[in-house]
Amino acid sequence: MAVLFITTIHVQAQGGFNLGAYVGIPVADGGDVANLSLGFDANYLFEISEKFSVGPTTGFSHSFGENNFDAFQFIPIAAAGRFNINDMFTVGIDLGYAIGINDGNNGGVYFRPTFAYNVTDRIQVNASYIGVALGSGRGLGYYGYYDYYYDDYYYDNYAYNGTFSIISVGATFNLN
Repeated sequence: MAVLFITTIHVQAQGGFNLGAYVGIPVADGGDVANLSLGFDANYLFEISEKFSVGPTTGFSHSFGENNFDAFQFIPIAAAGRFNINDMFTVGIDLGYAIGINDGNNGGVYFRPTFAYNVTDRIQVNASYIGVALGSGRGLGYYGYYDYYYDDYYYDNYAYNGTFSIISVGATFNLN
């Protein structure tokens, strides 16, 4: 089982459009199949109160494969929630689904708790744990090779299963 842990720079979670990018290192089982991750994210947060914001979020993550494994890619589609503890610190979570882009990646449940430091009104440094609970139709908890026949052709593919993980750093800006 692998997990995504991301340290990123994000914009303060007070209403508006936020756009960012990150670079990271896959960890746990993710480190067995990938060695570097790049990604970007975008969200639009609606200010519910002075301390709480919610809205949709999406992005793209690309982890470069190693040890004869292909790249691992996904597009998260999620709901984001942020709570401003005070003027300097914010906590939050993104929950949704990550659409698998590469072969053998059927996507899975996406979760991303965050803890952030507000550098300015437009820039925020944060640490995030990102997890994508993957499934290949064979149940969660493992990943490996699978073989099958289709229209008289033999296929030997790699199936991702379990939870994928990364540690990263990045920057996000509030575009309002």
